[in-house]
Amino acid sequence: MKKSTTLLALLVMLILSCKQDKNQDFLPNSIGAYNTLTVVIENELWKSEVGDKIREHFAAPALGLTWDEALFSITQIPPQVFSGSVRNTRSVLYVMEDSLDLAHMKKNMYAKPQNVGVIKGRNKREIIENLNEKAPSFVETYKDLELAEAQKRFLKSLSKEKALEDKFGINLNVPSIYKVGREEDNFVWIDRQIQKGNMNIIAYSVPWDTFKNDTTFVQDIIKMRDSIGKLYVPGTDVPNKENYMVTEKAFSPYVFPAEIAGRKAAEVRGIWEMSGYPMAGPFLTYIINDKPNNRKLVLEGFTFAPATEKRDYMFELEAILKTVSFKKL
Repeated sequence: MKKSTTLLALLVMLILSCKQDKNQDFLPNSIGAYNTLTVVIENELWKSEVGDKIREHFAAPALGLTWDEALFSITQIPPQVFSGSVRNTRSVLYVMEDSLDLAHMKKNMYAKPQNVGVIKGRNKREIIENLNEKAPSFVETYKDLELAEAQKRFLKSLSKEKALEDKFGINLNVPSIYKVGREEDNFVWIDRQIQKGNMNIIAYSVPWDTFKNDTTFVQDIIKMRDSIGKLYVPGTDVPNKENYMVTEKAFSPYVFPAEIAGRKAAEVRGIWEMSGYPMAGPFLTYIINDKPNNRKLVLEGFTFAPATEKRDYMFELEAILKTVSFKKL
């Protein structure tokens, strides 16, 4: 009897699982520009301290840009308007006063792929407490989906150039619009033109023991970047001056631990400038521990786009750099 009951339970679970998968198959594709967030909330609640807290978490300035740009571009709509194609937005935050006090993330509710963050509380205080607790993980979940979607779109038209594979034994999913502009023994520069400037990817390696002291890690990163800039990233000729890319002098870059291609790494975000000319922009660097090849591999993306918002440019470069995979040299 016990055995037949167990088999029946397994059969019910299998049927429910198949039904869920079938329902998923009929969901429409999600929509929305990168880094946009639809916040479903009553107008009065949006105008209150709850709305302030949402903006504090999800419209906070993105790190390492030349001027303040929000993490997400937010569109607020009341629940009664949340219908039709609007429900197919890729990233949704649903906030409401309710008889329940809860906060969780649901996937693929109305479209796929989709993340719907749900924050409820019996009053404003509980809603704000749930926002404070869950917002950091929600931000990461939304961002991970945005990056995955961008990387999936890259696959439609990838560059066939082999400079990175030949020089460093790595693969990177670089869209075909990017072209190799410079190739040296230990340096590759790939770029694409945009409306008011260019987007760039550079790659090089440094010895495994380059960074020996944790207390000087940030300063050593700056020295490394500046030395590479002097060697390989020149600027416009300026009479009586050396002009090349350096790390912005007024502010230290942000440095975080990271994991790239399953390997420990450091993520560095900051501002680059030219040493002898007023020209600057944001950069994102990954310093990856490549122990099998006894080196640290450095991948960097940087943008030059004066008088233009750069968040989404840097987002694209981040998505590209995070596709790196290693081959045996």
